[in-house]
Amino acid sequence: MKILVGMSGGVDSSVVACMLQRQGHEVIGATMSIWDKNTKFNGDIHADSCFSPHESEDIEIASSLCRKLGIPYHVIDCSARYKQMVLDNFKSEYKAGRTPNPCVMCNSYIKFSALPDEAKAQGIEFDKFATGHYTQILFNENTKRYEIKRSIDEAKDQSYFLYRLTQQQLARALMPLGGMTKKSVRQLAAEYGLEVSEKPDSQDFYSGDINDILNNAPQIGNFVTSDGRVLGQHKGIWNYTIGQRRGMGIAAERPLYVIGFNKDKNEVIVGFEEECERSGLIAENLNWSATEGLETPLECEAKIRSSQQPTAVKVTPLTDGQIKVDFFAKQKAIAPGQSVVLYQNDIVLGGGIIKEAL
Repeated sequence: MKILVGMSGGVDSSVVACMLQRQGHEVIGATMSIWDKNTKFNGDIHADSCFSPHESEDIEIASSLCRKLGIPYHVIDCSARYKQMVLDNFKSEYKAGRTPNPCVMCNSYIKFSALPDEAKAQGIEFDKFATGHYTQILFNENTKRYEIKRSIDEAKDQSYFLYRLTQQQLARALMPLGGMTKKSVRQLAAEYGLEVSEKPDSQDFYSGDINDILNNAPQIGNFVTSDGRVLGQHKGIWNYTIGQRRGMGIAAERPLYVIGFNKDKNEVIVGFEEECERSGLIAENLNWSATEGLETPLECEAKIRSSQQPTAVKVTPLTDGQIKVDFFAKQKAIAPGQSVVLYQNDIVLGGGIIKEAL
């Protein structure tokens, strides 16, 4: 089988390329180039982030491995599509007082769409597209649908970031590491003699100041309580996220948290820890994976951030294509713009973008 491997220069994708070649497949390496050379950044930006001026270093690592393996290697320029689908969305969401998740958008529109599609357009032939994600892809013979299942390594599971993948994307995708632990992958990398066997994982989409990307002029506004009392001033609502408790410079008898925004008044609403808790949410812009959709209320589990364990919920479909998610236990820092992902027995049912907390 001809397999295109999305290579980041990290240990996971490097192991995938080696593993698939040793299994007898015809492997082709490809790295997406997404850095916008017009980005003006200040200070140090670490190489261990996805969007980085240091991406040439990762390209050299991936290229070197492919030369070592004797396989073709291509750099696919996805920067224009990345700017349109990820960075522009990132900017507009923050300006609207919402907290976007660029990794979710990147997987859906760039890694599993623009990268393999552009490779095909350039005449690169392949049967499957493989990545180093810690997620399992299954095919359900009963429903005739591809499903996303959580990795056996719970600490590394990336299913939350992949819930927006379509059936067509899942049909051509391979994720060989979903049934492995990170420890075993690093051990395998050492056995393969890979120099990246101990390379640190990418920590975030961008390790610099997000204002480098937003490029917003300061916009002075007020920190206010939920009953309207002014406690201080800020320089732009995009500098804050729901649940944030540091960096506000406000004195209070107890720690204050960001609990909301009033975009029209340019206000950051703050409150005590208990005011961060919510019992539900409304989600829109849905994508269904293991099911075609939801017609009746369903009890399942959900995650509102990648790092948490799925928690029990009741999901109710609404008439306008949205869903209402009620949590059995209150949740902290439900942030509009982030994603809620629904699970049943470790299988991703689907998910959507959080519109509002209830």
